[in-house]
Amino acid sequence: MLPACNKDSLEKINPNGATLESFYKTPLELTQAVNSAYAVLQGINLGGREYFFTHDMRSDDVATGGGQLEAPRAQLLNGNQTPDNALINSVWNGFYVTILRANAVIENASKTEGITEDLRARLVGEAKFLRAWSYYNLVALFGGVPMVVTVPKAFDEAQERASETTVYQQIVTDLNDAQASLPLSYSATDKGRATRGAAQSLLGKVYAQQGNYAAAKAELDKVVTSNVYSLVANYEDNFKEETGFNAESIFEIGYAGQTFNWGSADGDGASDATVRTQEYSAIGWRNLIPSDGLLAEFERVSKGDAKNDPRLGYNFYRNGDTFNNGNNVISNTIVQGNESNFEGNREKISWKKYTSLYKNNETFYVGPMNLRIIRYADVLLLLAECENELDNPGRAITLLNEVRSRPSVAMPPYPTTRFPVSTKTEILRAVQHERRVELAGEQVRNFDILRWRKQNKLAAEPISYFQAGKHELLPIPQGEISNNPKLSQANQNPGY
Repeated sequence: MLPACNKDSLEKINPNGATLESFYKTPLELTQAVNSAYAVLQGINLGGREYFFTHDMRSDDVATGGGQLEAPRAQLLNGNQTPDNALINSVWNGFYVTILRANAVIENASKTEGITEDLRARLVGEAKFLRAWSYYNLVALFGGVPMVVTVPKAFDEAQERASETTVYQQIVTDLNDAQASLPLSYSATDKGRATRGAAQSLLGKVYAQQGNYAAAKAELDKVVTSNVYSLVANYEDNFKEETGFNAESIFEIGYAGQTFNWGSADGDGASDATVRTQEYSAIGWRNLIPSDGLLAEFERVSKGDAKNDPRLGYNFYRNGDTFNNGNNVISNTIVQGNESNFEGNREKISWKKYTSLYKNNETFYVGPMNLRIIRYADVLLLLAECENELDNPGRAITLLNEVRSRPSVAMPPYPTTRFPVSTKTEILRAVQHERRVELAGEQVRNFDILRWRKQNKLAAEPISYFQAGKHELLPIPQGEISNNPKLSQANQNPGY
């Protein structure tokens, strides 16, 4: 005999579980909801690993460190990626999970009781910034994408692919809203949250990507005149564990521990470390190394420049360099993988920026080194580009020289022998040079190439495999096309 049961008796709601209806009721719950969106940024699909891989390999800053580079990454580096590429799928999912959680905050913030209106507006502003940043990356990588600005309750709420113009319009709206409610800064316990300066900086970048330099200048000028940010004296302080959230930091993804979860995007304690140092380290996996073209971009006395640019040494390890607080020496015998061709010599040159070898000699290390998303030098150099485009050469040159005059860099001011700045074209060349050497390996070069390519401002195509009509964008993940009823193969990007 089997006892029968009533169907209704099985349809129970866990009284201890959170639902859309039961959550977001207190200030703490709304804050936790915003924190959950930041947690995705920290995780493996974005800042913890795949974000920096994707943007670096879409640029000409890197080359393969050897045969150990995994197939999905090698595809992206070589331009033969396919719609089922796992790396592309990971970053797509990472951004859309961030968007989902931001949407949940924006949609449910009105339910929160016992909260000040200033705090409610700030938390919604943070969510709108995170949504805008996610769409800013998505539109750069994929072009027009499905626009999701509410929390879907059913499969029939799937969205069709929007145009790039529509995506940018939503980004601009979000960032204007965000900067109206975000503070200029936070106390020490809230470091890492989006600020007004972060929203203004990102909006300036968005306008620049669209070629609207006047609007970009207006936003970037707000950042400069706020007097909140300044260049740090020591360039390397932007890329060490101990010097995060410094005066130059506008927005960065924070880490605070030694745990990296390879199988989970986020969760309690799952993403309190980044794997960046292990991936690029000279004695770690060394999956990516600086490209020969990037190495050749630095000013050198051997090429007729007045001074060797010290940023070469701040960005890369070469044979004979010391590490581990000066206790060890880099040599070809302890570094695996490929060599670089630098000044006619073959040697194993590796990334130093964002690696922890300055203080240890670990061959496997993950740690709490923050990932800088926007820093003040980036704003100054982009503002210089805007001023040049708007026919204000004097200020453009002044801004370039402000970055070069950082005490630990102290490069001769423009004009120089190889970089005259008498014409608009010459100033643009100096801007392009300065952005490349100052921001190497910081996930901005891809955006720069996309912007300058679209505006016909590249002297030559920098990506060796580039095919017009295909490689401007990545393929929409096949999983999205298969699962989204509003998409079909006709919505796939050209060439895939």
